[in-house]
Amino acid sequence: MIFLHSDGKIDIYEVTSTSDLKRFISFPDRLYIGNPNYVPSLMMDEMENLRKDKNPAFEYCDARYFMAFRGKEPVGRIAAIHNRRFNEVWHKNCVRFSRYDVIDDLEVSRLLLAEVENWAKSIGMEEIQGPMGFCDLDHQGLLVDGFDQMGLFITSYNHPYYMQHLEALGYQKLTDWVEMKMEKPEILDPRIKKIAEYSLKKLNLHEIRLKKTKDVLPYAKGIFELLYEAYQHIYGVIPLNDRQIELYIGQFITLVKPEFLTLIADENNKPVSFGVVIPSLAETVRKCKGRLFPFGWIHMLRYLTSKKHETLEFLLIATDPKYWNSALGAEIIVHTFEGAEKYGIRYAETGPMLETNFRIQSMWSRFHAIIHKRRRCYVKPLDKTERKLYTNLQL
Repeated sequence: MIFLHSDGKIDIYEVTSTSDLKRFISFPDRLYIGNPNYVPSLMMDEMENLRKDKNPAFEYCDARYFMAFRGKEPVGRIAAIHNRRFNEVWHKNCVRFSRYDVIDDLEVSRLLLAEVENWAKSIGMEEIQGPMGFCDLDHQGLLVDGFDQMGLFITSYNHPYYMQHLEALGYQKLTDWVEMKMEKPEILDPRIKKIAEYSLKKLNLHEIRLKKTKDVLPYAKGIFELLYEAYQHIYGVIPLNDRQIELYIGQFITLVKPEFLTLIADENNKPVSFGVVIPSLAETVRKCKGRLFPFGWIHMLRYLTSKKHETLEFLLIATDPKYWNSALGAEIIVHTFEGAEKYGIRYAETGPMLETNFRIQSMWSRFHAIIHKRRRCYVKPLDKTERKLYTNLQL
Protein backbone atom coordinates (compact mmCIF):
# COMPACT_ATOMS: atom_id res chain seq x y z
CA MET A 1 0.00 0.00 0.00
CA ILE A 2 1.06 3.59 -0.61
CA PHE A 3 0.74 5.95 2.35
CA LEU A 4 -1.13 9.10 1.31
CA HIS A 5 -1.63 11.21 4.45
CA SER A 6 -2.72 11.22 8.08
CA ASP A 7 -4.78 13.52 10.29
CA GLY A 8 -2.82 12.38 13.30
CA LYS A 9 -5.22 9.59 14.21
CA ILE A 10 -6.34 8.08 10.91
CA ASP A 11 -3.93 7.08 8.14
CA ILE A 12 -5.08 6.84 4.52
CA TYR A 13 -3.44 4.42 2.09
CA GLU A 14 -3.98 3.59 -1.57
CA VAL A 15 -4.29 -0.09 -2.47
CA THR A 16 -1.64 -1.09 -5.00
CA SER A 17 -0.91 -4.83 -4.81
CA THR A 18 -2.88 -8.05 -5.07
CA SER A 19 -2.35 -8.79 -1.37
CA ASP A 20 -3.57 -5.26 -0.54
CA LEU A 21 -6.64 -5.87 -2.69
CA LYS A 22 -7.49 -9.07 -0.79
CA ARG A 23 -7.33 -7.09 2.44
CA PHE A 24 -9.53 -4.41 0.86
CA ILE A 25 -12.12 -7.01 -0.19
CA SER A 26 -12.18 -8.83 3.15
CA PHE A 27 -12.52 -5.72 5.35
CA PRO A 28 -16.36 -5.94 5.59
CA ASP A 29 -16.04 -9.55 6.78
CA ARG A 30 -14.31 -8.22 9.90
CA LEU A 31 -16.74 -5.33 10.27
CA TYR A 32 -19.83 -7.57 10.22
CA ILE A 33 -18.65 -10.54 12.27
CA GLY A 34 -21.71 -11.97 14.03
CA ASN A 35 -24.23 -9.98 11.95
CA PRO A 36 -26.85 -12.52 10.73
CA ASN A 37 -27.91 -10.35 7.78
CA TYR A 38 -24.51 -9.77 6.22
CA VAL A 39 -23.65 -11.87 3.15
CA PRO A 40 -20.00 -11.67 2.05
CA SER A 41 -18.94 -11.31 -1.56
CA LEU A 42 -17.19 -14.26 -3.15
CA MET A 43 -13.49 -13.41 -2.99
CA MET A 44 -12.81 -14.89 -6.45
CA ASP A 45 -15.60 -12.80 -8.04
CA GLU A 46 -14.47 -9.59 -6.34
CA MET A 47 -10.88 -10.17 -7.41
CA GLU A 48 -12.14 -10.45 -10.99
CA ASN A 49 -14.27 -7.33 -10.59
CA LEU A 50 -11.58 -5.11 -9.04
CA ARG A 51 -8.40 -6.17 -10.83
CA LYS A 52 -7.53 -4.10 -13.88
CA ASP A 53 -6.11 -7.14 -15.65
CA LYS A 54 -9.27 -9.19 -15.07
CA ASN A 55 -12.32 -6.91 -15.43
CA PRO A 56 -13.03 -5.84 -19.06
CA ALA A 57 -14.83 -2.74 -17.71
CA PHE A 58 -11.39 -1.18 -17.36
CA GLU A 59 -11.49 -0.66 -21.12
CA TYR A 60 -13.66 2.37 -20.30
CA CYS A 61 -13.15 2.76 -16.54
CA ASP A 62 -10.39 3.94 -14.23
CA ALA A 63 -10.42 3.14 -10.53
CA ARG A 64 -8.54 3.79 -7.31
CA TYR A 65 -9.00 2.00 -3.99
CA PHE A 66 -8.38 3.55 -0.58
CA MET A 67 -8.22 2.17 2.96
CA ALA A 68 -8.20 3.91 6.33
CA PHE A 69 -6.23 2.62 9.31
CA ARG A 70 -6.06 3.54 12.97
CA GLY A 71 -2.61 2.32 13.81
CA LYS A 72 -2.48 -1.15 12.30
CA GLU A 73 -6.24 -1.66 12.49
CA PRO A 74 -8.27 -1.17 9.26
CA VAL A 75 -11.27 1.08 9.91
CA GLY A 76 -12.67 1.79 6.44
CA ARG A 77 -12.43 1.37 2.70
CA ILE A 78 -13.77 2.98 -0.48
CA ALA A 79 -13.36 2.63 -4.24
CA ALA A 80 -13.42 5.53 -6.69
CA ILE A 81 -14.50 4.72 -10.26
CA HIS A 82 -14.35 6.98 -13.30
CA ASN A 83 -16.74 5.36 -15.76
CA ARG A 84 -16.16 7.19 -19.05
CA ARG A 85 -18.84 5.23 -20.92
CA PHE A 86 -21.47 6.14 -18.33
CA ASN A 87 -20.51 9.81 -18.57
CA GLU A 88 -20.73 9.70 -22.37
CA VAL A 89 -24.08 7.88 -22.51
CA TRP A 90 -25.74 9.94 -19.76
CA HIS A 91 -23.95 13.25 -20.44
CA LYS A 92 -22.42 13.42 -16.98
CA ASN A 93 -19.07 14.41 -15.54
CA CYS A 94 -18.96 12.34 -12.40
CA VAL A 95 -16.86 9.90 -10.44
CA ARG A 96 -18.58 7.05 -8.62
CA PHE A 97 -17.78 5.73 -5.18
CA SER A 98 -18.22 2.03 -4.46
CA ARG A 99 -17.28 -0.63 -1.88
CA TYR A 100 -17.87 1.93 0.87
CA ASP A 101 -17.54 0.38 4.34
CA VAL A 102 -16.55 2.14 7.55
CA ILE A 103 -16.68 1.91 11.32
CA ASP A 104 -19.08 4.34 13.00
CA ASP A 105 -16.70 7.29 12.91
CA LEU A 106 -17.65 10.27 10.76
CA GLU A 107 -14.01 11.32 10.45
CA VAL A 108 -13.16 8.03 8.71
CA SER A 109 -15.94 8.61 6.18
CA ARG A 110 -14.84 12.22 5.69
CA LEU A 111 -11.25 11.28 4.96
CA LEU A 112 -12.12 8.44 2.57
CA LEU A 113 -14.73 10.43 0.63
CA ALA A 114 -12.29 13.35 0.44
CA GLU A 115 -9.91 11.07 -1.48
CA VAL A 116 -12.67 10.28 -3.98
CA GLU A 117 -13.63 13.95 -4.28
CA ASN A 118 -10.03 15.12 -4.70
CA TRP A 119 -9.39 12.58 -7.44
CA ALA A 120 -12.61 13.66 -9.18
CA LYS A 121 -11.51 17.30 -9.03
CA SER A 122 -8.08 16.43 -10.42
CA ILE A 123 -9.66 14.99 -13.58
CA GLY A 124 -12.19 17.80 -13.97
CA MET A 125 -15.33 16.04 -12.80
CA GLU A 126 -18.40 17.91 -11.52
CA GLU A 127 -19.99 15.56 -9.04
CA ILE A 128 -19.74 12.33 -7.02
CA GLN A 129 -22.39 9.59 -7.25
CA GLY A 130 -22.71 6.35 -5.35
CA PRO A 131 -22.59 3.72 -4.24
CA MET A 132 -22.36 2.63 -7.89
CA GLY A 133 -20.10 -0.02 -9.41
CA PHE A 134 -18.47 -0.55 -12.78
CA CYS A 135 -21.85 -1.15 -14.45
CA ASP A 136 -25.47 -1.71 -13.45
CA LEU A 137 -24.83 -5.43 -12.85
CA ASP A 138 -22.29 -4.54 -10.18
CA HIS A 139 -23.22 -3.76 -6.57
CA GLN A 140 -25.13 -0.49 -6.38
CA GLY A 141 -27.11 1.46 -3.83
CA LEU A 142 -26.73 2.02 -0.09
CA LEU A 143 -29.18 0.11 2.09
CA VAL A 144 -31.44 2.72 3.75
CA ASP A 145 -34.31 0.47 4.85
CA GLY A 146 -34.51 -3.25 5.64
CA PHE A 147 -31.56 -3.62 7.97
CA ASP A 148 -33.28 -6.54 9.69
CA GLN A 149 -33.42 -8.54 6.44
CA MET A 150 -30.68 -10.87 5.17
CA GLY A 151 -28.94 -9.62 2.07
CA LEU A 152 -28.82 -11.39 -1.28
CA PHE A 153 -25.84 -12.85 -3.10
CA ILE A 154 -26.07 -10.01 -5.63
CA THR A 155 -26.42 -7.14 -3.14
CA SER A 156 -24.42 -5.63 -0.30
CA TYR A 157 -25.29 -4.95 3.33
CA ASN A 158 -24.46 -1.93 5.47
CA HIS A 159 -25.16 -0.43 8.88
CA PRO A 160 -27.76 2.38 9.25
CA TYR A 161 -25.09 4.90 10.20
CA TYR A 162 -23.64 4.85 6.68
CA MET A 163 -26.44 7.07 5.38
CA GLN A 164 -26.07 9.38 8.39
CA HIS A 165 -22.39 9.83 7.53
CA LEU A 166 -23.10 10.56 3.86
CA GLU A 167 -25.85 13.07 4.58
CA ALA A 168 -23.71 14.82 7.19
CA LEU A 169 -21.01 15.20 4.52
CA GLY A 170 -23.33 16.85 2.00
CA TYR A 171 -24.58 13.87 0.00
CA GLN A 172 -28.22 13.87 -1.10
CA LYS A 173 -30.60 11.34 -2.65
CA LEU A 174 -30.31 10.90 -6.40
CA THR A 175 -32.52 7.81 -6.82
CA ASP A 176 -33.70 4.70 -4.96
CA TRP A 177 -34.05 1.03 -5.77
CA VAL A 178 -36.58 -1.22 -4.02
CA GLU A 179 -36.54 -4.95 -3.35
CA MET A 180 -39.65 -7.08 -2.89
CA LYS A 181 -40.41 -10.27 -1.02
CA MET A 182 -43.36 -12.59 -1.53
CA GLU A 183 -44.63 -15.94 -0.32
CA LYS A 184 -45.23 -18.65 -2.91
CA PRO A 185 -48.96 -19.39 -3.21
CA GLU A 186 -50.12 -22.96 -2.66
CA ILE A 187 -51.82 -22.94 -6.07
CA LEU A 188 -51.01 -20.72 -9.04
CA ASP A 189 -53.99 -18.77 -10.34
CA PRO A 190 -55.05 -20.75 -13.48
CA ARG A 191 -55.74 -17.49 -15.28
CA ILE A 192 -52.01 -16.73 -15.33
CA LYS A 193 -51.31 -19.94 -17.24
CA LYS A 194 -54.08 -19.18 -19.73
CA ILE A 195 -52.70 -15.69 -20.29
CA ALA A 196 -49.22 -17.13 -20.84
CA GLU A 197 -50.43 -19.69 -23.39
CA TYR A 198 -52.55 -17.11 -25.23
CA SER A 199 -49.70 -14.59 -25.41
CA LEU A 200 -47.20 -17.06 -26.87
CA LYS A 201 -49.65 -18.35 -29.45
CA LYS A 202 -50.85 -14.92 -30.51
CA LEU A 203 -47.32 -13.57 -31.00
CA ASN A 204 -45.93 -16.74 -32.63
CA LEU A 205 -43.40 -17.14 -29.83
CA HIS A 206 -42.24 -20.21 -27.97
CA GLU A 207 -40.41 -21.10 -24.79
CA ILE A 208 -37.04 -22.79 -25.15
CA ARG A 209 -36.99 -25.60 -22.59
CA LEU A 210 -33.44 -26.20 -21.36
CA LYS A 211 -32.41 -29.62 -20.07
CA LYS A 212 -28.97 -28.75 -18.68
CA THR A 213 -27.39 -25.56 -17.38
CA LYS A 214 -24.84 -25.54 -20.20
CA ASP A 215 -27.69 -25.49 -22.73
CA VAL A 216 -28.14 -21.77 -22.01
CA LEU A 217 -24.64 -20.85 -23.22
CA PRO A 218 -25.55 -20.50 -26.94
CA TYR A 219 -28.22 -17.96 -25.91
CA ALA A 220 -26.22 -16.14 -23.22
CA LYS A 221 -24.92 -13.31 -25.39
CA GLY A 222 -28.40 -12.73 -26.80
CA ILE A 223 -29.76 -12.56 -23.25
CA PHE A 224 -27.34 -9.79 -22.28
CA GLU A 225 -28.01 -7.88 -25.50
CA LEU A 226 -31.72 -8.11 -24.77
CA LEU A 227 -31.07 -6.91 -21.22
CA TYR A 228 -29.61 -3.67 -22.56
CA GLU A 229 -32.42 -3.20 -25.08
CA ALA A 230 -34.98 -3.52 -22.30
CA TYR A 231 -33.26 -1.30 -19.74
CA GLN A 232 -31.26 1.27 -21.68
CA HIS A 233 -33.76 3.97 -20.68
CA ILE A 234 -33.22 3.19 -16.96
CA TYR A 235 -30.78 5.56 -15.30
CA GLY A 236 -27.25 4.25 -15.05
CA VAL A 237 -27.56 1.44 -17.61
CA ILE A 238 -24.76 1.24 -20.17
CA PRO A 239 -23.96 -1.33 -22.88
CA LEU A 240 -21.54 -4.11 -21.92
CA ASN A 241 -18.64 -5.14 -24.12
CA ASP A 242 -18.22 -8.77 -25.22
CA ARG A 243 -15.58 -9.55 -22.60
CA GLN A 244 -17.83 -8.22 -19.82
CA ILE A 245 -20.62 -10.46 -21.04
CA GLU A 246 -18.27 -13.44 -20.82
CA LEU A 247 -17.32 -12.40 -17.27
CA TYR A 248 -20.93 -12.23 -16.10
CA ILE A 249 -21.82 -15.47 -17.85
CA GLY A 250 -19.14 -17.11 -15.75
CA GLN A 251 -20.31 -15.47 -12.53
CA PHE A 252 -24.08 -15.81 -12.86
CA ILE A 253 -25.55 -17.83 -15.72
CA THR A 254 -23.78 -21.09 -14.92
CA LEU A 255 -25.33 -21.05 -11.42
CA VAL A 256 -28.82 -21.23 -12.88
CA LYS A 257 -30.77 -24.46 -12.83
CA PRO A 258 -32.82 -25.09 -16.02
CA GLU A 259 -36.00 -25.15 -13.92
CA PHE A 260 -35.43 -21.50 -13.06
CA LEU A 261 -34.44 -20.00 -16.38
CA THR A 262 -37.33 -18.94 -18.60
CA LEU A 263 -36.30 -18.20 -22.17
CA ILE A 264 -38.87 -17.05 -24.73
CA ALA A 265 -37.84 -16.75 -28.38
CA ASP A 266 -39.29 -15.78 -31.75
CA GLU A 267 -39.52 -17.96 -34.85
CA ASN A 268 -35.78 -17.45 -35.46
CA ASN A 269 -34.92 -18.62 -31.94
CA LYS A 270 -33.85 -15.10 -30.98
CA PRO A 271 -34.55 -14.37 -27.27
CA VAL A 272 -37.29 -11.78 -26.79
CA SER A 273 -37.96 -12.28 -23.08
CA PHE A 274 -36.27 -14.07 -20.19
CA GLY A 275 -36.22 -14.52 -16.44
CA VAL A 276 -33.11 -15.64 -14.58
CA VAL A 277 -33.79 -16.96 -11.09
CA ILE A 278 -31.63 -18.94 -8.67
CA PRO A 279 -32.30 -20.67 -5.36
CA SER A 280 -30.89 -18.25 -2.80
CA LEU A 281 -27.10 -18.41 -2.52
CA ALA A 282 -26.97 -16.16 0.53
CA GLU A 283 -26.76 -18.83 3.22
CA THR A 284 -24.29 -20.90 1.19
CA VAL A 285 -21.94 -17.93 0.75
CA ARG A 286 -22.24 -17.17 4.47
CA LYS A 287 -21.26 -20.74 5.32
CA CYS A 288 -18.18 -20.69 3.09
CA LYS A 289 -17.35 -17.14 4.30
CA GLY A 290 -16.99 -15.92 0.73
CA ARG A 291 -14.18 -18.31 -0.14
CA LEU A 292 -14.38 -21.50 -2.16
CA PHE A 293 -10.96 -22.73 -1.02
CA PRO A 294 -9.80 -24.65 0.81
CA PHE A 295 -13.19 -26.01 2.00
CA GLY A 296 -15.86 -23.58 0.83
CA TRP A 297 -16.39 -25.58 -2.35
CA ILE A 298 -18.05 -28.28 -0.23
CA HIS A 299 -20.88 -25.90 0.70
CA MET A 300 -21.17 -24.77 -2.92
CA LEU A 301 -21.36 -28.36 -4.15
CA ARG A 302 -24.14 -29.08 -1.66
CA TYR A 303 -26.00 -26.03 -2.94
CA LEU A 304 -25.65 -27.04 -6.58
CA THR A 305 -26.81 -30.63 -5.96
CA SER A 306 -29.56 -29.90 -3.43
CA LYS A 307 -33.18 -30.66 -4.38
CA LYS A 308 -34.57 -28.59 -1.52
CA HIS A 309 -34.41 -24.80 -1.17
CA GLU A 310 -36.49 -22.28 0.75
CA THR A 311 -36.03 -19.00 -1.13
CA LEU A 312 -35.57 -17.87 -4.72
CA GLU A 313 -33.58 -14.84 -5.84
CA PHE A 314 -34.76 -13.10 -9.01
CA LEU A 315 -31.56 -11.95 -10.71
CA LEU A 316 -32.61 -10.62 -14.11
CA ILE A 317 -35.88 -10.19 -15.98
CA ALA A 318 -36.18 -8.47 -19.35
CA THR A 319 -38.48 -8.28 -22.35
CA ASP A 320 -37.90 -6.77 -25.76
CA PRO A 321 -39.62 -3.33 -25.68
CA LYS A 322 -41.86 -4.20 -28.63
CA TYR A 323 -43.46 -6.93 -26.47
CA TRP A 324 -43.93 -4.84 -23.32
CA ASN A 325 -47.72 -4.86 -23.66
CA SER A 326 -48.01 -8.58 -24.35
CA ALA A 327 -48.02 -10.13 -20.84
CA LEU A 328 -44.99 -12.36 -21.50
CA GLY A 329 -44.24 -12.02 -17.81
CA ALA A 330 -47.02 -14.54 -17.24
CA GLU A 331 -44.90 -17.29 -18.84
CA ILE A 332 -41.96 -16.38 -16.59
CA ILE A 333 -44.25 -16.70 -13.57
CA VAL A 334 -45.62 -20.07 -14.74
CA HIS A 335 -42.17 -21.53 -15.42
CA THR A 336 -40.77 -20.24 -12.12
CA PHE A 337 -43.74 -21.59 -10.17
CA GLU A 338 -43.21 -25.06 -11.65
CA GLY A 339 -39.58 -25.01 -10.51
CA ALA A 340 -40.56 -23.66 -7.10
CA GLU A 341 -42.97 -26.58 -6.63
CA LYS A 342 -40.26 -29.08 -7.54
CA TYR A 343 -37.71 -27.66 -5.08
CA GLY A 344 -40.03 -26.90 -2.18
CA ILE A 345 -39.60 -23.12 -2.44
CA ARG A 346 -41.58 -21.05 0.08
CA TYR A 347 -40.43 -17.49 -0.62
CA ALA A 348 -39.05 -15.35 -3.43
CA GLU A 349 -37.10 -12.10 -3.38
CA THR A 350 -36.35 -9.69 -6.18
CA GLY A 351 -33.09 -7.92 -6.72
CA PRO A 352 -33.02 -4.11 -6.71
CA MET A 353 -35.52 -2.43 -9.05
CA LEU A 354 -35.50 1.30 -9.74
CA GLU A 355 -38.28 2.82 -7.64
CA THR A 356 -39.91 4.28 -10.78
CA ASN A 357 -39.85 0.98 -12.69
CA PHE A 358 -43.51 0.23 -12.03
CA ARG A 359 -43.80 -2.11 -15.02
CA ILE A 360 -41.52 -4.71 -13.43
CA GLN A 361 -42.88 -4.15 -9.92
CA SER A 362 -46.45 -4.73 -11.16
CA MET A 363 -45.50 -8.32 -12.16
CA TRP A 364 -45.61 -9.28 -8.49
CA SER A 365 -48.85 -7.52 -7.50
CA ARG A 366 -50.83 -10.77 -7.71
CA PHE A 367 -48.55 -12.36 -5.09
CA HIS A 368 -49.03 -9.80 -2.32
CA ALA A 369 -45.41 -8.77 -2.63
CA ILE A 370 -44.12 -6.26 -0.13
CA ILE A 371 -41.22 -3.82 -0.43
CA HIS A 372 -38.90 -4.96 2.34
CA LYS A 373 -35.65 -3.23 1.39
CA ARG A 374 -34.68 0.09 -0.13
CA ARG A 375 -31.33 1.22 -1.54
CA ARG A 376 -30.20 4.71 -2.42
CA CYS A 377 -27.76 6.33 -4.79
CA TYR A 378 -26.41 9.61 -3.42
CA VAL A 379 -24.98 12.59 -5.27
CA LYS A 380 -22.80 15.51 -4.26
CA PRO A 381 -21.90 18.39 -6.60
CA LEU A 382 -18.30 19.55 -6.49
CA ASP A 383 -17.64 23.25 -6.09
CA LYS A 384 -16.72 24.66 -9.52
CA THR A 385 -14.19 27.18 -8.26
CA GLU A 386 -12.55 24.64 -5.98
CA ARG A 387 -12.52 22.03 -8.76
CA LYS A 388 -10.84 24.40 -11.25
CA LEU A 389 -8.23 25.45 -8.68
CA TYR A 390 -7.48 21.84 -7.72
CA THR A 391 -7.08 20.81 -11.37
CA ASN A 392 -4.70 23.70 -12.06
CA LEU A 393 -2.63 22.75 -9.01
CA GLN A 394 -2.39 19.16 -10.26
CA LEU A 395 -1.20 20.36 -13.64
